[in-house]
Amino acid sequence: MKRISQFLVISALIVTLVSALGVTSTEMWRSTRVTDPKQYARADGSGYPFRAKSNYILNELDLRSGDVVLDIGAGDGWWSQRMAKFVGDDGIIHAAEITKEKVNHLKKKFANVTQIKPYLCSTDGTGLPENSCDLAFFSMVYHHLKPDGRVDYLRHLCKVVKPTGRVCVIDRYAELIGRHGSHAVSLSQLAKQAEQAGWIPVRYELISGTRHYIALLVQKDLFSFK
Repeated sequence: MKRISQFLVISALIVTLVSALGVTSTEMWRSTRVTDPKQYARADGSGYPFRAKSNYILNELDLRSGDVVLDIGAGDGWWSQRMAKFVGDDGIIHAAEITKEKVNHLKKKFANVTQIKPYLCSTDGTGLPENSCDLAFFSMVYHHLKPDGRVDYLRHLCKVVKPTGRVCVIDRYAELIGRHGSHAVSLSQLAKQAEQAGWIPVRYELISGTRHYIALLVQKDLFSFK
């Protein structure tokens, strides 16, 4: 009886933790068997439907206190604001943008959020020191990089991101977009470019209810035995 009570308590704690993270059981593990012709249909008509899955995405990123994150093309700072809560007072979110107007807007918006550091960067590099970041994050930005410059940009990130750090790419799946394919990147293309630059995809999947995917990359050197 005591063991049953302990099991029930542990089960309740797990359910509570999963609920707090906003991760449903189908997002933790979901069979690829198609039981409903509409199960992969887009469920949100907004331009950023994956934002509704932010808790799931943040759980995938597994950010921790003291982490240094590079938010490439931070935009309105939507992700920077959420990631700042996870890195804590000792962490940093470098919110990178390519125009002074956007940087000034971010500085004004997050004047009281000390972790977020908006700054002006170029289109072909980050301007950050070597081995200074734990995570480089692209949200609907990777497809904006010049196609012939993506491999070089990822090579640059090999230097900026720590040897044990990661790159995360969230983008539209090109094959599902049709006429909007220019604002998307196929997974095969991303994987090929990443591998050429010294990165290995360790996890990638479609974000349920969207036409977007999340891909997490680590450096190839981690797989070397010395």
